[in-house]
Amino acid sequence: MAKRRYRVLFVCSHPVQYAAAVFRLMAQHPKLDIQVAYCSLQGAESGLDPEFGVEVKWDVPLLQGYSWVHIPNKSPRPGLGRFFGLFNPGLWKLVSAGGYDAVLVHTGYMYASFWMVAAAAKLHGTPMLFGTDAVGLEPRSRNHWRIWIKRMVLPTVFRMATVALAPSQASAEYLGSLHVARDRIVVTPFVVDNDYWLSRAAKVDRAMVRSTWGLPDGQPVVLFCAKLQPWKRPQDALRAFAKAGVPDAHLIIVGEGPMRAELEFQAKTLNIAERIRFVGFVNQTELPKLYCSADVMVLPSEYDACPVVVCEAMLCGCPVILSDKIRGRSELVRPGQTGFFYPCGDVDTLAETLHRALADRKKLAQMGEAARNRMETWSPRENVEAHVRAIELILHQGKRTTLL
Repeated sequence: MAKRRYRVLFVCSHPVQYAAAVFRLMAQHPKLDIQVAYCSLQGAESGLDPEFGVEVKWDVPLLQGYSWVHIPNKSPRPGLGRFFGLFNPGLWKLVSAGGYDAVLVHTGYMYASFWMVAAAAKLHGTPMLFGTDAVGLEPRSRNHWRIWIKRMVLPTVFRMATVALAPSQASAEYLGSLHVARDRIVVTPFVVDNDYWLSRAAKVDRAMVRSTWGLPDGQPVVLFCAKLQPWKRPQDALRAFAKAGVPDAHLIIVGEGPMRAELEFQAKTLNIAERIRFVGFVNQTELPKLYCSADVMVLPSEYDACPVVVCEAMLCGCPVILSDKIRGRSELVRPGQTGFFYPCGDVDTLAETLHRALADRKKLAQMGEAARNRMETWSPRENVEAHVRAIELILHQGKRTTLL
């Protein structure tokens, strides 16, 4: 007789293109019976993204292939990024009466709805799993007084988790520094839909894409792909590209945000405007063309724990140059093999790295292939199996093991 599947509730702030593929795979898993509850449908519905600064609706299916429900948001001022921006009272009944074996919360603890779920789970004895992609206490806002508050509060917050989930080894180490017991931390790799990216990449005509930028196929191309926000440090990519001085090289800047006008002005003052292409916001289905048509991607972020663009680029055979603040991708980027790290903010070193990398494009192509191969074991499959282990860890207390 078949064993009963684990009934698991996922509470999410909003649909995310990266999570949808994982949920679809979970829905097919013989050990899982999942229900996803969304506090908002931002992303699945068209709306202004405040960080991109443009209206965004993702052009890949976010709500297909798994069971989901939208819990109405009763906030008087709804929206992401505010504590009372997510206020979903219906979550209380869903958790209390659902009879779930476990509840996994993917809203972050800075929302009122998180605490509703936590209270309901505690009252009814339902195990609760949650975590963070952070790798340190430093706040994105640079308000360093928050470090002291986090140091005082976060150990108590994360001790509420029956099991704490970490999307990378760096996040697991961070949770350990907050005194979360090692045997209560499970690494659930932060992934993208590998099959989607590989299949789309295989169809890209690199020469044709480059022709739309007005570039011949033989010229070196550097890619920056991120929101044009201060913590992404796009100005470092621009300045390092200018300093690298690689003849005929071009920099493609993908993304929107408040820094675009400033970056366009800097390109002119650095006398490299004719070698820069500002592409703007690019939706999911078009991104593989950009990764496949670049020789290397640069991400200079000062606050970017576990960016998925690294996975996307590597699956498309594009090696990466990352700042050393992007510690959540240290499992993927092997210096000199699949990419490079450099000290965040050190434009001279970034320029030297760019110059050295573009000087040997044959080796860059080999690194791109190695990057794609590395992703074979960093996929939704590994993510789902890690979640199953986390759930079994709490349901079979006698079989607890360290899963790092």
